[in-house]
Amino acid sequence: MKLPWIKLFFVGAMLWPTTQANAQTDTLRIMSFNILHGATVKNDFNLDTLAGVINSYQPHLVALQEVDFKTKRAREYDLPTELGYRTKMASLFARAMYYDGGEYGEGVLSQYSFVETENFALPHLPDSEPRAALIVKVKTKNGNTIQFVATHLDHLKDNSDRVLQAKALVERLKDSPYPTILTGDLNAEPKDESIKLLLGEFTKPNIPNAYLPTWPSDDPRINIDHILYNMPQKWKVTDYRVLCENYATDHCVVMATLVFTP
Repeated sequence: MKLPWIKLFFVGAMLWPTTQANAQTDTLRIMSFNILHGATVKNDFNLDTLAGVINSYQPHLVALQEVDFKTKRAREYDLPTELGYRTKMASLFARAMYYDGGEYGEGVLSQYSFVETENFALPHLPDSEPRAALIVKVKTKNGNTIQFVATHLDHLKDNSDRVLQAKALVERLKDSPYPTILTGDLNAEPKDESIKLLLGEFTKPNIPNAYLPTWPSDDPRINIDHILYNMPQKWKVTDYRVLCENYATDHCVVMATLVFTP
């Protein structure tokens, strides 16, 4: 009775490394975009402008923050779906909390279909705003399974929630066998405790552009929007830009081109 199970296990064990061995180098364009619940800085709710920003840079994966889902202030639109339609990308929403007749949280846009998804609720103090991390896996045309994490950490001056949230993300992601990109509005500068905790597991590109200020978009002063990755020996950053589209949103858009070698 045990022999068929042993054979199946052996076949499964042989297939997984073979699939990985067939994977090839991938070049991925990654974007982090705080969309200010679709409002723009003039509060005129211009989704075509937001989509135009994304389309102009043709990213493979986009992390969206401050995303509304059918709230009154967003005219009851499902913002990720609307932006997905306008950019011809797959879209996904993760609720952090119920708000204004709808929901509020994180979004992801992807040139690839989703293999696996998770809405990971982040810890917070009882009186603080709930936050979430949207964790997705995609498989590229070159055969690589990439884990992409889009998040938005707490914004309060007191860093208690951000530290809790950074610790939770490290604990959730530290043992993952997948190459992982963690990106978003982390509301903390590289010297802050929450970022230092994340850098125990992830890497921030060691290039000047990665340390340019990202907020506010009309006069950037602090570097709080980040693109990080694990397995640094397998990634090469060939381009990193801070794009201050100061009409679309109050944050600068962060864009990186990463080459992954399996």
